[in-house]
Amino acid sequence: MSEQYNVEELLAKARKPSEDAMKLHPFYKGKIATIPKCCIRDFNDFAIWYTPGVAAPCREIHRDPEAVFEHTNKANLVAVISDGTRVLGLGDIGPEAGLSVMEGKAILFKYLGGVDAFPVCLDTKDPDVFIETCKILQPSFGGFNLEDIAQPKCFRILDTLRAECRIPVWHDDQQGTAAVTLAGLINAVKIVGKRMEDVKVAFIGAGAANIAIARVVIGGGVRPENIVMTDSKGILHPDREDKDVLRERFREKWHIAETTNAEGKTGGSYEAVKGSDVIIALSQPGSLRPEWIREMADDPIVFVCANPVPEIWPWEAKANGARIVATGRSDFPNQVNNSLGFPGIFRGALDVRARTITDEMCIEAARAIAEIAEKKGLHEDYIVPNMDEWEVFPHEAAAVGYKAVEQGVARLRLSRDEIYKIAEETIRHSREQVQFLMKEGFIKMP
Repeated sequence: MSEQYNVEELLAKARKPSEDAMKLHPFYKGKIATIPKCCIRDFNDFAIWYTPGVAAPCREIHRDPEAVFEHTNKANLVAVISDGTRVLGLGDIGPEAGLSVMEGKAILFKYLGGVDAFPVCLDTKDPDVFIETCKILQPSFGGFNLEDIAQPKCFRILDTLRAECRIPVWHDDQQGTAAVTLAGLINAVKIVGKRMEDVKVAFIGAGAANIAIARVVIGGGVRPENIVMTDSKGILHPDREDKDVLRERFREKWHIAETTNAEGKTGGSYEAVKGSDVIIALSQPGSLRPEWIREMADDPIVFVCANPVPEIWPWEAKANGARIVATGRSDFPNQVNNSLGFPGIFRGALDVRARTITDEMCIEAARAIAEIAEKKGLHEDYIVPNMDEWEVFPHEAAAVGYKAVEQGVARLRLSRDEIYKIAEETIRHSREQVQFLMKEGFIKMP
């Protein structure tokens, strides 16, 4: 079978979900709805759930604001918030066009993590308005999942809200991608017999995701001096011609330029890749050439995560010496999928009523994801679990929640076993509920 035929077949497979989506989205007219979680035995129960009975929990919450977690769904409700300025690979398509993505995210939250999530798309591009709106919404939600926000404002929005909100705030394009990538890297390094503190990592692309990945993998053991990162103008280093622009407008890139690249490499992606042990690419299709893989160190590890077409096709990387290849696609081994991260991470954060989600909690999530794969047996085509291995989510939740307790950012001090039990029961209930609704015809089959 020729490579050309492979590409055409894979692209046809990549188009199939879009074709199905155009049929099924209008069939269902959206993907989420609200259903009661309380009993309604007869109409007299409305006197309990609404007036006059509801006044009693209202007075209790007024006396003790923390009681809101006991009397309402706040403890399990997350807002998926976007301004639609960087939706998937589509760019700035606006909040209405982004709404369907946020609904999809809500489904993943519910089915994989047992988390009730609701899309909130904001009609503003002003980061200050975005921040203020989120802060105003805090009473209604137990957490915020930020999604599809253009850089550089996404950094300021996340950092500000993490610092100023009383509930956990998470940007999946940054922290979620970082956690799952670190999980894959932990296991890939084990397979090739290297150590995290020794590997040299070339980051191709300097968007929000790769900058966050760099920060988290440093926390996970990679030395900053062993990192080289490129953007569209080449390798980041403190003597670049555009250093004043970086310093003033792209502070995160400037921080990378100042703290990494101990060898002082200059040039472009080829120079970054040469001699490296690992490539982590979140860039453009074709941004890596096959022959560059031969210039890497022994047993190269290659993460190529552009979707639907990666920076280099896995078979091209393998043919040129790559030992392990991970992509963002489900039809290749080693899919680096954010859905392995955020449902379990939020499950753990919500179950201990965490005030924030720290980088250390993300790193614990990565280690938990890696542990599940290691227990099942690592090999070159299996460095992270698949999304249907649902046991990863309560395991991850327990790790995240317990780290929140250790760090003093949890309102509830639960043991790791207690957090695991709560997460497992909640996730199992959520999955069984969806299956029941389908079986009984409340969710119609297409």
